[in-house]
Amino acid sequence: MIPTHADPFNGVYAATLCPLDADGRHLDEAALARHIETVADVDGIAGLLVNGHAGENFALSAADKRRVVDIAHAVCGDRLIIVAGVNSEDSYEAQAHTNDARQAGADAMLLFPPYSWALSTDIDTVLLHHRIANAEARLPMMLYQAGVATGGMAYTPEMLTALVSLPEVVAIKEGSWETAAYEANRRLIKSIAPHVAVMASGDEHLFTCFALGTEGTLVSLAAVVPELIVALYRAVERRDLAQAQQLHERVYPLAKAIYGTAPGSHANARLKACLHLLGHFPHASMRPPIPPLSRAEIARLEDALAIATSVQRSDS
Repeated sequence: MIPTHADPFNGVYAATLCPLDADGRHLDEAALARHIETVADVDGIAGLLVNGHAGENFALSAADKRRVVDIAHAVCGDRLIIVAGVNSEDSYEAQAHTNDARQAGADAMLLFPPYSWALSTDIDTVLLHHRIANAEARLPMMLYQAGVATGGMAYTPEMLTALVSLPEVVAIKEGSWETAAYEANRRLIKSIAPHVAVMASGDEHLFTCFALGTEGTLVSLAAVVPELIVALYRAVERRDLAQAQQLHERVYPLAKAIYGTAPGSHANARLKACLHLLGHFPHASMRPPIPPLSRAEIARLEDALAIATSVQRSDS
């Protein structure tokens, strides 16, 4: 549900995970509903990003994705904003997924750049994809700015200028994963489309980006340690630098263990392992070919979680 107050899309969004059965074949719907309920109950969570990268949108079927939105809407659609991620190489398939999301109860959509754009793309292709994907549903749209190391998936200033002029665009998940690029993109967008919320989304440097300026965040860490991410966001909002630095010291090891460790393709497995270690997921299974994590990596995640959750408990 989109609130009626000013700047309704601002705030902290949890990019939820997608629990699977022990074999990684089927959604664990009961575990998903519990996960969403747990995160939604945290004071300071404004919305959920479902079917994002953390939610394995690249591995789920269209039916799976629609079911995830169904469950999120049923659990908390009356009190939080439900943003559905859409990730497809085919613009008409993206349109079908966006239509599904709207029918299942999504309040907004976030369109990811196709992976094929990493090789190269152009502004006409980018604009056409966004227009077709949302041509029928006409949902409020969030953009995704990919990391600086992703080639053509990272929009140029010219592309961003054109994209934020689209009438449905309300926000951008700024995931450049580099603070210099984040600041440059934020300054650009605010100069030409000040109504568009620029959401800091690099888990390893949330504190830095929050300090530079943000209207919120959409990150997977807010689905693992939501109280901690909300506390960091609020500390920067009230300009409590000392508290924000202390919280960052606890966020950083977990972000580094999940996202700053090679191979990056195992980040989702690490997120699921964290939720399994915390007792929220019955299994940490991924869909193949992502294998189970090693015991050594699980141990590193346990150590990082211990640091993060100790602050979480003291701040709650």
